[in-house]
Amino acid sequence: MRGRNEGMRGKDQRGAAVERQSGRKFGERREFRKSFDRRPRRVEIKKREKTKFDLKLFGRWDSNVIVNDLSLRPYINLEPRLLPRSAGIHRGRFHKSKMHVAERLALHMMVPGHTGKRHRLTSGPLAGGLMNCLKAVEKALEIIEKKENKNPVEVLVRAIENAAVREEIISYQLGSIMARESVITAPQRRVDKTLRYFAQGTYRKSFHSKRGIEQALAEEILAAYHGSQDSTALREKERIEREAAGAR
Repeated sequence: MRGRNEGMRGKDQRGAAVERQSGRKFGERREFRKSFDRRPRRVEIKKREKTKFDLKLFGRWDSNVIVNDLSLRPYINLEPRLLPRSAGIHRGRFHKSKMHVAERLALHMMVPGHTGKRHRLTSGPLAGGLMNCLKAVEKALEIIEKKENKNPVEVLVRAIENAAVREEIISYQLGSIMARESVITAPQRRVDKTLRYFAQGTYRKSFHSKRGIEQALAEEILAAYHGSQDSTALREKERIEREAAGAR
């Protein structure tokens, strides 16, 4: 009898331990989910809130500028950046529009002698030197700020809007002749061509000249900002649009 009582006492202790661990009575069957019911459980994941830092371009100028041209607004990136250098992290379609506009200008300054499909002028010390081009862009923006007493980033954006090509010509073969037709320029191409003309016009003005590359770039941007014919980009825009008007 003594051994039987001790066995019952041990069973009661085990049952109490199972009830404490599983939350059910001893001897009660566990309810299993049906094998065909495999609905995934909803897990709530808290998204991290993006924090915006008050970064200024080159530690000097605010990039919070409104682009007035609605067609160019998605393609001129003015996100707050301290140093406009993405190091090639952007991939895929329209990856250029994810870079700051100052970086895109510096990239075009790396090959300023390239026109069409060949190098008409040697690019000199600027070829492949991104940091040299960024320093030139920074000094040019500093010169613009001293002359205009405005945010130079805003002056650069307005210059791009004024000098952006809106219409150009394509050529295609029609029988035995080459036909020309005017087409509307895509907005990202408008920004690319304008920055390219800025770089080419700047390098030609400073080539074999006492004028530095920074001073020439500042003058090119200011001329496009004021709508002057001294701007290479503005002259190219008017020439291309005049030819496109004749090919309609």
